[in-house]
Amino acid sequence: MKMEKSNLKMSHRAVFATVLICLFGWAPLALAQTSLPAASTVASPKAYVSLQPIPRGSTFEIGVVVGIMPGFHMNAHKVSEDYLIPTNLTAKPPAGIKEVRTLYPEGTNLKLSFSDKPLSVYTKQFTVRAKFSVAATAALGKMSVPFTLQYQACNNSACLPPVRIPVIAKIDIAQAGTKAHAMSPDIFSGEQK
Repeated sequence: MKMEKSNLKMSHRAVFATVLICLFGWAPLALAQTSLPAASTVASPKAYVSLQPIPRGSTFEIGVVVGIMPGFHMNAHKVSEDYLIPTNLTAKPPAGIKEVRTLYPEGTNLKLSFSDKPLSVYTKQFTVRAKFSVAATAALGKMSVPFTLQYQACNNSACLPPVRIPVIAKIDIAQAGTKAHAMSPDIFSGEQK
């Protein structure tokens, strides 16, 4: 009787694993290789602001520099195939701050074992630059601009589940005409197109 119960439990586990494999292509990787990192830890984003303080009526940029854990990559913003999950950075600026445009870098073509052709991906590190305008009536003082970074991290053989992680930029809005200081020139050198 004990043997039958044990076999029944193992049978249920096998069915459960098969369902996970069918529903979520990444499940066998999560079940088989517990040494993989949590998907949310593969990327380490940090936000930088082009000006401080930022005068009312002006424009400024926020650059989000994303470091990627060695051995992993994520799909570029412009994906190579429709079924791939693109990397996206979404801002929710406070009242009086308006997003003008967001520019993503081109991906690097990488040949992976599971694809017949190279895929456009980000590896190591990349920077997304978002341009904002400040209304003449925007609130004064220090505030945050929250972002959400959405990505799916993969290694050469499998992908982790897609995730969304928060990124916060700190800004300081000042009266119109206040002298602004350029910040992080290494990130903001060169004009946005």
